[in-house]
Amino acid sequence: MPPKKSSPNEGLSQLKLDLKLGQIGTLYLFYGDEDYLRDHYLEQLQKKLVDKGMESFNLHTFQGKDLEFVALSEAVDAMPMMSERTMVVVWDWDLFKNEQRREQVQTMVEDLPEYVCLVFAYDTMEFKPNGNTKLGKALKQRGVMVEFQAQGQSDLNNWMRRRLAKRWDKDIDPATAEYLTFLCGGLMTNLSGELDKAGAYAKGKVVTKRDIDAVCDPVLDARAFQMTDALSSGKYDRAMELLGQLLRMGESPVFILAALGRQLRQIWSARLALEQRKGDNYLAQLWGIKSGWQLRKLWEAARGHSLRWCRQAVALVQEADWQMKLGGAEEEILTDLILRLAVPGKGDRR
Repeated sequence: MPPKKSSPNEGLSQLKLDLKLGQIGTLYLFYGDEDYLRDHYLEQLQKKLVDKGMESFNLHTFQGKDLEFVALSEAVDAMPMMSERTMVVVWDWDLFKNEQRREQVQTMVEDLPEYVCLVFAYDTMEFKPNGNTKLGKALKQRGVMVEFQAQGQSDLNNWMRRRLAKRWDKDIDPATAEYLTFLCGGLMTNLSGELDKAGAYAKGKVVTKRDIDAVCDPVLDARAFQMTDALSSGKYDRAMELLGQLLRMGESPVFILAALGRQLRQIWSARLALEQRKGDNYLAQLWGIKSGWQLRKLWEAARGHSLRWCRQAVALVQEADWQMKLGGAEEEILTDLILRLAVPGKGDRR
């Protein structure tokens, strides 16, 4: 089978084509943030290559932490049993650790048997293609490098509708899907579980925002956004209640402060964008925002406060961060921050 060339942007398309045509290559590298898609395509490769009941003979899985090259080499060279192909999956192995390993792996990938499909998959370890090395060039020339990136909102909406229809015979409209994405994050691994909770809970044929609020668990950034939204709406008791919930859940005050600071910086940048007559595209690109619901709420928050309040709010977060680094009582610092944010909000709204 001739070697395939790919870039991270082309890798997923190439993988889909290989699976569709049944022409599985000999080398793949799976990396990126979207674990759900990575695991899905690993499963698809295994279904194509390894017959049920023959996993112990034709499927070899290694954890990089304990892997010696000789064991990998033996698995790659092992002939398939009653099948045409074998599959070797290596998790979180540092291919570029030292010169000896780079040379060994380069020699191996340049002469992979046609019956093997070798997959280097990354979960807890970050992988960088490192194309300037000889090994990096060999990996690109001989294999397909697949970067599983967070999906766009349109793709997520379609996926959510398919999943709800298949599992629960229900639907979700685009605006509600955007809200769920904002509330629970844009990665499909977490979204799948939260979507199933909403689908199981919903009494009607369409999942609603009320269903989501009843059973889904917001990610930290969403809770921080809810706090700033409460502050923007003058609901200071609600902001304190949300902070208390996070602390009781065991969230680190440092992480809470970081998330709150990010949201306030976003509001400040949105307020500046309003002053400069910039629109959705500018703000979405600046912060990597894919949710139209989140953009609308951000504009609302920016319109609710003056530029002076936004600047002061960010300064208060920086002061709180400094106090924590000096060893101050973290929960007290957070509580004081919310109280101080409420004060300028009362007298300095637009």
